Amino acid sequence: MKAYYHLPGLFEFYELYRAFLPLFRGHREYFYDWCEIGSIYGAPADCLWGGGRVGSGEARPEDAAALTREYGISARLTFSNSLLREEHLSDRKCNALCALFEKNGGVPSGVILHSDLLLHCLRERYPGLYFVSSTTKVLREFASFEAELDRPEFRFVVPDFRLNRERARLFALPERRKQKVEFLCNECCWFDCPDRRACYENVSRKNLGEDCAEHVCASPDADRGYRFSDAMRNPGFIGIGDIQRVWLPNGFSHFKIEGRSLGSAVVLEFLLYYMTKPEHQLKVREEIYLDSSLDLF
Repeated sequence: MKAYYHLPGLFEFYELYRAFLPLFRGHREYFYDWCEIGSIYGAPADCLWGGGRVGSGEARPEDAAALTREYGISARLTFSNSLLREEHLSDRKCNALCALFEKNGGVPSGVILHSDLLLHCLRERYPGLYFVSSTTKVLREFASFEAELDRPEFRFVVPDFRLNRERARLFALPERRKQKVEFLCNECCWFDCPDRRACYENVSRKNLGEDCAEHVCASPDADRGYRFSDAMRNPGFIGIGDIQRVWLPNGFSHFKIEGRSLGSAVVLEFLLYYMTKPEHQLKVREEIYLDSSLDLF
């Protein structure tokens, strides 16, 4: 079995992927042969339907579509706003993005979403897209997660990262359910956070343009921000050893890497850690760093 990574920042880190993908294709020997790119996800700035993070992607949608089409990679639009109402469904920008990516070559594009209202709308308007149930639903109860896996509308379901620890129950899932599970690997959020749903709702309100107070993170390490070294110590972390020795042998193939709100230098570290053989990491890092068109910080 192969691991399929779903990578962050199609619009946010377009320039990074424009430099990385030729390396991944042209020097496949630099990278683990047991992994592939399953998709690259993200959203342009000022997307009403956006969620998870406040969108900041500056790449032209046509350029992002062309890049994924050229390399035969699925593009995913992150439209996981949880507070959408009927009047929001006519948004011209988001509909234009769906229309563009629905007809983006031979590899289907997807939409990551939270709202059932949006799901029903997009299934009718854009039948060429596939759909991913967002981790912003914070599916912590295993029974709720199983029910989500049984919904035929979704090709993949991303559980709350706390469920990564439920190995016995995950291993007992039937094969058809296992193939729909997409684990969030590198979450740095406080494992005991009681406010994760409220945090995501705050982002949804911001994307709708509502005047709302900033969500105050209750994590004891909130002032540190995101650090990959901290994420590696998180009880929900899934590293490459776990993927090879635990998850792949037990029938799980899909792994989501978060990072849309981080800098491209940090996202590069994810690409090096999860995909690049140690003896070639310096070569890949140098090729990327020496690309004068990139602002990695």
